[in-house]
Amino acid sequence: MILLQNWRCRNEQIYISSACEKSVRCSNRLTSMFRRRQFNISSITASETESAEYSRITFSFDGEEEGKQLLMNQLYKLPDVCSIKELTNENSLSCELMLIKLKNDPDTREEIHSAAEAFKAETIDYSKDSIVLRLIGNSRKMDDFISLMGDFTILEICRTGTASIEKGSSVLRKNLNL
Repeated sequence: MILLQNWRCRNEQIYISSACEKSVRCSNRLTSMFRRRQFNISSITASETESAEYSRITFSFDGEEEGKQLLMNQLYKLPDVCSIKELTNENSLSCELMLIKLKNDPDTREEIHSAAEAFKAETIDYSKDSIVLRLIGNSRKMDDFISLMGDFTILEICRTGTASIEKGSSVLRKNLNL
């Protein structure tokens, strides 16, 4: 068993996508592997795939090359995992969805609207007391928007985590580990 004790380096954001058999057992094993190796997961996105037999689970976490390789080697050993792929800015497309609810204050309403327009956020709910905006983009865009909205009263934030897919004709299940 490989232990990564005291491995808490925050060098770069790493995205690993896996195709695994559709079961609670598989997602539990995957997340347990991260926990045992003391990785700090930034986001987990699980979804259906083009096949009814598999789920796609994408993990985003902070790390460095050596730790990432050790983790990927361990993940490949899990029996429910069919394929694993590291996704980078060069080989993939990624986005995240965020809903943010802000206090609808007449004094700040126009500033919120201007910022939302600049970030291409869409107003999806408007009431006397609150405004809900939907924003789609990369994690940095979400973080920047939240930072900008910090000057206003944020009531709630909900983020989906990162959804990633490879560019071009390459597919995750092409690397089946069966």
